[in-house]
Amino acid sequence: MIEIKVPELAESITEGTIAEWTVKTGDAIEKGETIAELETDKVNVEIKSDFSGVIQELLAEPGDNVVVGQVIAKLGEEGASAASDAAPKEEAPKAEEAPKAEPAKEATPAPAAEEKKVSKSRTVASPAARKKARELGIDLDEVSFRDPMGRVRVEDVEAHNQTKNAPKAAEKPAASPSKPAAAAPAQDDTRVERIKMSRRRQTIAKRLVEAQHTAAMLTTFNEVDMTAVMDVRNRRKDAFFKKNGVKLGFMSFFTKAVIGALKSFPLLNAEIQGDEILLKKFYDIGVAVSTEEGLVVPVVRDADKLSFAGIEKEIGELGKKARDNSLGLKDLQGGTFTITNGGIFGSLYSTPILNTPQVGILGMHTIQRRPVVVDDNDTVEVRPMMYIALSYDHRIVDGKDAVQFLVRVKQLLEDPEDLLLEG
Repeated sequence: MIEIKVPELAESITEGTIAEWTVKTGDAIEKGETIAELETDKVNVEIKSDFSGVIQELLAEPGDNVVVGQVIAKLGEEGASAASDAAPKEEAPKAEEAPKAEPAKEATPAPAAEEKKVSKSRTVASPAARKKARELGIDLDEVSFRDPMGRVRVEDVEAHNQTKNAPKAAEKPAASPSKPAAAAPAQDDTRVERIKMSRRRQTIAKRLVEAQHTAAMLTTFNEVDMTAVMDVRNRRKDAFFKKNGVKLGFMSFFTKAVIGALKSFPLLNAEIQGDEILLKKFYDIGVAVSTEEGLVVPVVRDADKLSFAGIEKEIGELGKKARDNSLGLKDLQGGTFTITNGGIFGSLYSTPILNTPQVGILGMHTIQRRPVVVDDNDTVEVRPMMYIALSYDHRIVDGKDAVQFLVRVKQLLEDPEDLLLEG
């Protein structure tokens, strides 16, 4: 009998949660075939078998926590499985005293359950949607989806559940008039839903609290006149797309501006290790991306060596992988500084929380047209303005440096030629 164990994942990851099994007991599998999906603190990982054979036993249920090295399944040789399958068939004729109805009962559920699992495997759904469906006892094949690619998402499962339970909710008031006193608790139960936090959400919550408890976090603000950047984008966007096959967005400008400012204020590209400061002379910029499971921060490696097009392509690919839940651990590890853009959701002003152990994070916000004074003659014009925020660890970054860092970012964005020279 061969034992299948949870493999080594990464130095910082020692456990995970079984999101779903992709095989069942009795299935014949090949070496390298995926047998389960494991949800970790950072990404979902496929567990593959190192051997060929037949699944004899699954030792964990979906939703169970497992640790690295733990045995989660047992694998036997195909011949052994066939022999074990034959045994019950030989014993059946001997059981003459047993009622004939019993074998029939045993025979019917197996194909039905098998058929259900096969149909489920054909449904394309996000891990979050599969987990929600398991919690609510919903067959994913019955769920209608709105995704043009045919992918079932969490909101589809929730909408199906509401539709499914609507008739039951309508029946409850009819039974309650005779017992008004007992109606109150039942009504309260329907107004509260208890949802178990996913492992990733628990990790996000833990890290955010740790950041606030560990770092001496402070935030400083400024505003940027986006006229020059928007002018460059409007003039160059078509030629840029034709040449590079990717749109010219704001993130490449901000990434270049941040790198230019980090070169002038290197303590914001550092971290604290014990009583030492670790200065990083490379620029791996984390870009926060919102997903169904929560915020993740994939990293653009050596962003200072990339062109505007290179940065846009890398951010686009990482964003797609994040939304498809296909980020690898290497996509998330490291990072020297982070940029987060709350403006895509309409945020006007916010204080971003540090992505520890980094000591700096830049917050972008929505662009809003506002009247501003544009010259020494007090001329007022309506300009596209953006508030930017820098949260920093005051233990090693002084307020003066933080303010000047943000001013440098502002200067580089308001003068794209200077930004190109600096980049």
